[in-house]
Amino acid sequence: MRVLLVTGSSGGHIFPAMALMERLKAACADVLMVLPKKNSGSKIASGPEKVKYIHGSKLGLKSGSKNIIGAYFFLLGAWEGLRAIIAFRPDVVVGFGSLDTVALLFWAWLFRIKTVIHEQNVSPGRANRLLAKFADKVAVSFAQTGDYFNVSPGKIVLTGNPLRKGLVRTDRKQALDFFGFKEGKFNILVMGGSQGSHKLNTVCSAALSGYQKRDDLQLVHIAGDMDFAMLKQAYAQAGIAHKVFSFFPDMQYAYSMADLVICRAGATTIAELGRFAVPALLIPYPYAYAHQLENAKVLEESGAALIVRDEELCVDKIGCSIRKLMAEPQKLEAMRQAHSRAQLKDAACLLAEEVLNLN
Repeated sequence: MRVLLVTGSSGGHIFPAMALMERLKAACADVLMVLPKKNSGSKIASGPEKVKYIHGSKLGLKSGSKNIIGAYFFLLGAWEGLRAIIAFRPDVVVGFGSLDTVALLFWAWLFRIKTVIHEQNVSPGRANRLLAKFADKVAVSFAQTGDYFNVSPGKIVLTGNPLRKGLVRTDRKQALDFFGFKEGKFNILVMGGSQGSHKLNTVCSAALSGYQKRDDLQLVHIAGDMDFAMLKQAYAQAGIAHKVFSFFPDMQYAYSMADLVICRAGATTIAELGRFAVPALLIPYPYAYAHQLENAKVLEESGAALIVRDEELCVDKIGCSIRKLMAEPQKLEAMRQAHSRAQLKDAACLLAEEVLNLN
Protein backbone atom coordinates (compact mmCIF):
# COMPACT_ATOMS: atom_id res chain seq x y z
CA MET A 1 0.00 0.00 0.00
CA ARG A 2 1.31 3.44 -0.95
CA VAL A 3 0.40 6.37 1.29
CA LEU A 4 1.25 10.01 0.59
CA LEU A 5 1.35 12.39 3.58
CA VAL A 6 1.22 16.15 2.98
CA THR A 7 1.59 18.81 5.68
CA GLY A 8 2.06 22.49 6.36
CA SER A 9 5.39 23.90 7.51
CA SER A 10 4.97 24.05 11.30
CA GLY A 11 5.90 21.41 13.83
CA GLY A 12 2.23 21.13 14.75
CA HIS A 13 1.56 19.77 11.26
CA ILE A 14 4.76 17.81 10.71
CA PHE A 15 5.11 15.95 14.02
CA PRO A 16 1.77 14.07 13.82
CA ALA A 17 2.48 13.23 10.18
CA MET A 18 5.83 11.73 11.17
CA ALA A 19 4.17 9.75 13.97
CA LEU A 20 1.69 8.32 11.47
CA MET A 21 4.54 7.56 9.08
CA GLU A 22 6.22 5.42 11.78
CA ARG A 23 3.08 3.30 12.24
CA LEU A 24 2.39 2.94 8.52
CA LYS A 25 5.95 1.81 7.81
CA ALA A 26 5.65 -0.72 10.64
CA ALA A 27 2.63 -2.09 8.73
CA CYS A 28 4.83 -2.35 5.60
CA ALA A 29 3.23 0.59 3.79
CA ASP A 30 5.29 2.60 1.31
CA VAL A 31 5.15 6.21 2.57
CA LEU A 32 6.05 9.46 0.82
CA MET A 33 6.10 12.71 2.83
CA VAL A 34 5.42 15.95 0.93
CA LEU A 35 6.58 19.13 2.70
CA PRO A 36 6.88 22.82 1.83
CA LYS A 37 10.30 23.79 0.42
CA LYS A 38 10.93 26.09 3.39
CA ASN A 39 11.32 22.94 5.53
CA SER A 40 14.23 21.63 3.49
CA GLY A 41 17.06 21.25 5.99
CA SER A 42 14.82 22.14 8.94
CA LYS A 43 15.43 20.43 12.29
CA ILE A 44 11.73 19.76 12.81
CA ALA A 45 11.42 17.99 9.45
CA SER A 46 14.35 15.60 9.79
CA GLY A 47 13.51 11.92 9.63
CA PRO A 48 11.40 10.93 6.59
CA GLU A 49 13.29 8.52 4.30
CA LYS A 50 11.17 9.42 1.27
CA VAL A 51 10.37 13.12 1.10
CA LYS A 52 9.51 15.58 -1.65
CA TYR A 53 9.58 19.34 -1.20
CA ILE A 54 7.16 21.54 -3.10
CA HIS A 55 6.59 25.29 -3.14
CA GLY A 56 4.22 26.66 -0.53
CA SER A 57 2.52 30.04 -0.29
CA LYS A 58 0.57 32.40 1.90
CA LEU A 59 -2.62 33.89 0.54
CA GLY A 60 -4.34 36.62 2.56
CA LEU A 61 -7.89 37.86 2.35
CA LYS A 62 -6.81 41.27 1.02
CA SER A 63 -5.67 41.90 -2.54
CA GLY A 64 -2.17 43.17 -3.23
CA SER A 65 1.22 42.35 -4.72
CA LYS A 66 1.97 39.81 -1.98
CA ASN A 67 -1.11 37.83 -2.95
CA ILE A 68 -0.09 37.87 -6.61
CA ILE A 69 3.27 36.37 -5.65
CA GLY A 70 1.50 33.98 -3.27
CA ALA A 71 -0.86 32.86 -6.03
CA TYR A 72 2.09 32.15 -8.32
CA PHE A 73 3.79 29.95 -5.74
CA PHE A 74 0.49 28.25 -4.90
CA LEU A 75 0.03 27.29 -8.55
CA LEU A 76 3.66 26.19 -8.80
CA GLY A 77 3.21 24.02 -5.71
CA ALA A 78 -0.02 22.62 -7.16
CA TRP A 79 1.84 21.60 -10.33
CA GLU A 80 4.62 19.98 -8.29
CA GLY A 81 2.00 18.20 -6.17
CA LEU A 82 0.33 16.83 -9.31
CA ARG A 83 3.67 15.47 -10.52
CA ALA A 84 4.24 13.85 -7.12
CA ILE A 85 0.87 12.08 -7.29
CA ILE A 86 1.46 10.84 -10.85
CA ALA A 87 4.96 9.57 -9.99
CA PHE A 88 4.10 7.94 -6.65
CA ARG A 89 0.58 6.71 -7.49
CA PRO A 90 -0.68 6.61 -3.89
CA ASP A 91 -3.59 4.49 -2.70
CA VAL A 92 -4.40 7.03 0.04
CA VAL A 93 -3.47 10.68 0.57
CA VAL A 94 -3.48 12.08 4.11
CA GLY A 95 -3.42 15.83 4.74
CA PHE A 96 -2.57 17.53 8.04
CA GLY A 97 -3.93 21.01 7.41
CA SER A 98 -2.77 24.39 6.07
CA LEU A 99 -3.03 25.93 2.61
CA ASP A 100 0.00 23.89 1.53
CA THR A 101 -2.15 20.72 1.50
CA VAL A 102 -5.16 21.99 -0.44
CA ALA A 103 -4.01 21.46 -4.03
CA LEU A 104 -2.62 18.00 -3.42
CA LEU A 105 -5.80 16.82 -1.66
CA PHE A 106 -7.81 18.28 -4.54
CA TRP A 107 -5.78 16.29 -7.10
CA ALA A 108 -6.32 13.13 -5.04
CA TRP A 109 -10.08 13.72 -4.97
CA LEU A 110 -10.09 14.44 -8.72
CA PHE A 111 -8.29 11.15 -9.45
CA ARG A 112 -10.63 9.26 -7.07
CA ILE A 113 -7.80 8.45 -4.67
CA LYS A 114 -8.96 7.85 -1.11
CA THR A 115 -8.30 10.82 1.17
CA VAL A 116 -8.07 11.49 4.91
CA ILE A 117 -7.57 14.81 6.63
CA HIS A 118 -6.39 15.14 10.21
CA GLU A 119 -7.23 18.17 12.37
CA GLN A 120 -4.93 18.74 15.33
CA ASN A 121 -6.74 21.69 16.97
CA VAL A 122 -10.13 21.99 18.64
CA SER A 123 -11.15 24.67 16.13
CA PRO A 124 -10.19 23.63 12.57
CA GLY A 125 -8.44 25.94 10.13
CA ARG A 126 -9.94 27.17 6.87
CA ALA A 127 -8.07 24.61 4.76
CA ASN A 128 -9.44 21.59 6.62
CA ARG A 129 -12.94 23.08 6.79
CA LEU A 130 -12.87 23.23 2.99
CA LEU A 131 -11.24 19.84 2.47
CA ALA A 132 -13.59 18.03 4.86
CA LYS A 133 -16.32 18.19 2.19
CA PHE A 134 -14.17 16.15 -0.21
CA ALA A 135 -12.34 13.81 2.18
CA ASP A 136 -13.37 10.20 2.77
CA LYS A 137 -12.50 10.48 6.47
CA VAL A 138 -12.01 13.42 8.84
CA ALA A 139 -9.85 12.46 11.81
CA VAL A 140 -10.01 14.80 14.82
CA SER A 141 -7.96 15.16 18.00
CA PHE A 142 -10.77 16.44 20.23
CA ALA A 143 -14.38 15.27 20.50
CA GLN A 144 -15.55 18.90 20.30
CA THR A 145 -14.03 19.36 16.83
CA GLY A 146 -16.71 17.39 15.03
CA ASP A 147 -19.21 20.20 15.68
CA TYR A 148 -17.18 22.56 13.47
CA PHE A 149 -17.45 20.42 10.31
CA ASN A 150 -20.52 20.51 8.11
CA VAL A 151 -20.24 16.86 7.06
CA SER A 152 -22.05 13.65 7.92
CA PRO A 153 -21.16 12.34 11.41
CA GLY A 154 -20.13 8.99 9.92
CA LYS A 155 -17.22 10.69 8.15
CA ILE A 156 -15.68 11.92 11.42
CA VAL A 157 -13.49 9.72 13.59
CA LEU A 158 -11.91 10.64 16.94
CA THR A 159 -8.29 9.47 16.91
CA GLY A 160 -6.47 12.02 19.05
CA ASN A 161 -3.25 13.67 17.90
CA PRO A 162 -0.51 11.20 16.84
CA LEU A 163 2.74 11.28 18.79
CA ARG A 164 6.04 9.59 18.03
CA LYS A 165 6.35 6.02 19.29
CA GLY A 166 9.53 6.76 21.27
CA LEU A 167 7.88 9.61 23.16
CA VAL A 168 7.15 7.69 26.37
CA ARG A 169 7.85 8.40 30.03
CA THR A 170 11.26 7.40 31.35
CA ASP A 171 12.27 6.85 34.97
CA ARG A 172 12.44 10.23 36.75
CA LYS A 173 15.96 9.62 38.06
CA GLN A 174 17.11 8.63 34.59
CA ALA A 175 15.63 11.86 33.20
CA LEU A 176 17.31 13.96 35.90
CA ASP A 177 20.63 12.21 35.25
CA PHE A 178 20.27 12.95 31.54
CA PHE A 179 20.38 16.68 32.32
CA GLY A 180 22.84 16.38 35.20
CA PHE A 181 20.18 17.53 37.68
CA LYS A 182 19.80 16.60 41.37
CA GLU A 183 16.84 14.95 43.06
CA GLY A 184 14.69 16.80 45.59
CA LYS A 185 14.27 20.03 43.62
CA PHE A 186 11.38 21.56 41.69
CA ASN A 187 11.85 21.02 37.97
CA ILE A 188 10.39 23.33 35.34
CA LEU A 189 10.26 22.93 31.56
CA VAL A 190 9.79 26.12 29.53
CA MET A 191 9.16 26.06 25.78
CA GLY A 192 7.60 28.31 23.18
CA GLY A 193 6.69 25.89 20.40
CA SER A 194 8.72 24.62 17.44
CA GLN A 195 9.79 28.14 16.44
CA GLY A 196 10.31 29.54 19.94
CA SER A 197 8.51 32.57 21.43
CA HIS A 198 10.50 35.71 22.23
CA LYS A 199 7.86 37.14 24.55
CA LEU A 200 7.45 33.90 26.51
CA ASN A 201 11.23 33.42 26.65
CA THR A 202 12.00 36.86 28.04
CA VAL A 203 9.15 36.97 30.57
CA CYS A 204 9.80 33.47 31.92
CA SER A 205 13.57 33.96 32.19
CA ALA A 206 13.05 37.22 34.10
CA ALA A 207 10.48 35.63 36.43
CA LEU A 208 12.65 32.60 37.17
CA SER A 209 15.86 34.62 37.50
CA GLY A 210 14.15 36.86 40.06
CA TYR A 211 12.87 33.98 42.20
CA GLN A 212 14.34 34.29 45.70
CA LYS A 213 14.80 30.57 46.35
CA ARG A 214 16.71 29.86 43.15
CA ASP A 215 18.53 26.92 44.76
CA ASP A 216 15.18 25.07 44.86
CA LEU A 217 14.82 25.22 41.08
CA GLN A 218 16.15 23.29 38.10
CA LEU A 219 14.93 24.08 34.63
CA VAL A 220 15.10 23.10 31.00
CA HIS A 221 14.31 25.92 28.56
CA ILE A 222 13.82 25.17 24.86
CA ALA A 223 14.32 28.61 23.37
CA GLY A 224 14.49 28.49 19.58
CA ASP A 225 17.53 29.92 17.80
CA MET A 226 17.00 33.64 18.33
CA ASP A 227 17.04 33.76 22.16
CA PHE A 228 19.39 30.85 22.87
CA ALA A 229 22.51 32.88 23.81
CA MET A 230 20.54 35.48 25.76
CA LEU A 231 18.82 32.86 27.93
CA LYS A 232 22.00 30.93 28.67
CA GLN A 233 23.62 34.13 29.91
CA ALA A 234 20.58 35.18 31.97
CA TYR A 235 20.29 31.86 33.81
CA ALA A 236 24.05 31.60 34.38
CA GLN A 237 24.08 35.07 35.95
CA ALA A 238 21.08 34.19 38.13
CA GLY A 239 22.79 31.04 39.41
CA ILE A 240 19.93 28.67 38.49
CA ALA A 241 20.66 25.05 37.57
CA HIS A 242 19.62 25.03 33.93
CA LYS A 243 19.90 23.52 30.48
CA VAL A 244 19.03 25.72 27.49
CA PHE A 245 18.47 24.29 24.01
CA SER A 246 17.62 25.94 20.71
CA PHE A 247 15.90 22.69 19.67
CA PHE A 248 15.58 19.48 21.68
CA PRO A 249 14.56 16.21 20.02
CA ASP A 250 14.54 13.93 23.11
CA MET A 251 11.44 15.39 24.71
CA GLN A 252 10.71 12.23 26.70
CA TYR A 253 13.50 13.23 29.12
CA ALA A 254 12.26 16.81 29.46
CA TYR A 255 8.67 15.81 30.20
CA SER A 256 9.71 12.97 32.52
CA MET A 257 11.74 15.26 34.78
CA ALA A 258 9.23 18.15 34.81
CA ASP A 259 7.01 19.04 37.78
CA LEU A 260 5.56 21.93 35.78
CA VAL A 261 5.58 22.97 32.12
CA ILE A 262 5.25 26.59 30.99
CA CYS A 263 4.41 26.67 27.30
CA ARG A 264 2.21 27.71 24.41
CA ALA A 265 -0.86 25.59 23.65
CA GLY A 266 -0.18 24.09 20.24
CA ALA A 267 -2.03 20.88 19.50
CA THR A 268 1.09 18.67 19.65
CA THR A 269 2.10 20.19 22.98
CA ILE A 270 -1.39 19.53 24.39
CA ALA A 271 -1.18 15.89 23.30
CA GLU A 272 2.31 15.50 24.79
CA LEU A 273 1.24 17.01 28.11
CA GLY A 274 -1.56 14.46 28.22
CA ARG A 275 0.70 11.52 27.45
CA PHE A 276 3.15 12.49 30.22
CA ALA A 277 0.46 13.78 32.62
CA VAL A 278 2.39 16.97 33.42
CA PRO A 279 0.71 20.03 35.02
CA ALA A 280 1.04 23.12 32.85
CA LEU A 281 0.80 26.88 32.73
CA LEU A 282 -0.49 27.49 29.21
CA ILE A 283 0.05 30.83 27.42
CA PRO A 284 -1.94 30.42 24.18
CA TYR A 285 -0.57 32.11 21.08
CA PRO A 286 -3.12 34.89 20.49
CA TYR A 287 -3.13 34.86 16.68
CA ALA A 288 -3.83 32.20 14.01
CA TYR A 289 -7.60 32.40 14.66
CA ALA A 290 -7.04 31.76 18.41
CA HIS A 291 -6.71 28.00 17.83
CA GLN A 292 -4.45 27.67 20.84
CA LEU A 293 -6.91 29.26 23.27
CA GLU A 294 -9.53 26.68 22.36
CA ASN A 295 -6.95 23.91 22.84
CA ALA A 296 -5.92 25.30 26.23
CA LYS A 297 -9.51 25.55 27.45
CA VAL A 298 -9.91 21.78 27.07
CA LEU A 299 -7.08 21.16 29.54
CA GLU A 300 -8.15 23.97 31.88
CA GLU A 301 -11.73 22.69 32.03
CA SER A 302 -10.49 19.18 32.83
CA GLY A 303 -8.35 20.58 35.67
CA ALA A 304 -5.02 19.61 34.08
CA ALA A 305 -3.72 23.13 33.33
CA LEU A 306 -4.04 26.83 34.11
CA ILE A 307 -4.28 29.51 31.42
CA VAL A 308 -2.40 32.80 31.39
CA ARG A 309 -3.58 34.84 28.42
CA ASP A 310 -0.92 36.44 26.26
CA GLU A 311 -2.11 39.97 27.10
CA GLU A 312 -1.67 39.11 30.82
CA LEU A 313 1.80 37.66 30.34
CA CYS A 314 4.22 39.54 32.58
CA VAL A 315 6.98 38.78 35.07
CA ASP A 316 4.76 39.25 38.15
CA LYS A 317 1.96 37.03 36.80
CA ILE A 318 4.27 34.15 35.88
CA GLY A 319 6.32 34.48 39.06
CA CYS A 320 3.20 34.47 41.25
CA SER A 321 1.72 31.47 39.41
CA ILE A 322 4.92 29.45 39.81
CA ARG A 323 5.22 30.24 43.52
CA LYS A 324 1.58 29.29 44.14
CA LEU A 325 1.92 25.93 42.44
CA MET A 326 5.22 25.16 44.15
CA ALA A 327 3.51 25.78 47.49
CA GLU A 328 0.57 23.48 46.65
CA PRO A 329 1.85 19.98 45.82
CA GLN A 330 -1.69 18.64 46.25
CA LYS A 331 -2.86 20.96 43.45
CA LEU A 332 -0.12 19.68 41.15
CA GLU A 333 -1.08 16.08 41.93
CA ALA A 334 -4.74 16.83 41.13
CA MET A 335 -3.64 18.29 37.78
CA ARG A 336 -1.65 15.14 37.01
CA GLN A 337 -4.65 12.97 37.87
CA ALA A 338 -6.88 15.07 35.60
CA HIS A 339 -4.60 14.20 32.68
CA SER A 340 -4.82 10.50 33.48
CA ARG A 341 -8.63 10.54 33.41
CA ALA A 342 -8.66 12.05 29.92
CA GLN A 343 -6.24 9.62 28.25
CA LEU A 344 -7.14 8.34 24.76
CA LYS A 345 -5.75 5.23 23.12
CA ASP A 346 -2.63 5.53 20.95
CA ALA A 347 -3.66 8.15 18.38
CA ALA A 348 -1.04 7.16 15.79
CA CYS A 349 -2.30 3.57 15.79
CA LEU A 350 -5.94 4.66 15.54
CA LEU A 351 -5.19 6.98 12.62
CA ALA A 352 -3.06 4.34 10.89
CA GLU A 353 -5.96 1.86 11.15
CA GLU A 354 -8.31 4.36 9.51
CA VAL A 355 -5.84 4.93 6.67
CA LEU A 356 -5.10 1.25 6.09
CA ASN A 357 -8.80 0.32 6.15
CA LEU A 358 -9.51 2.70 3.26
CA ASN A 359 -7.54 0.56 0.81
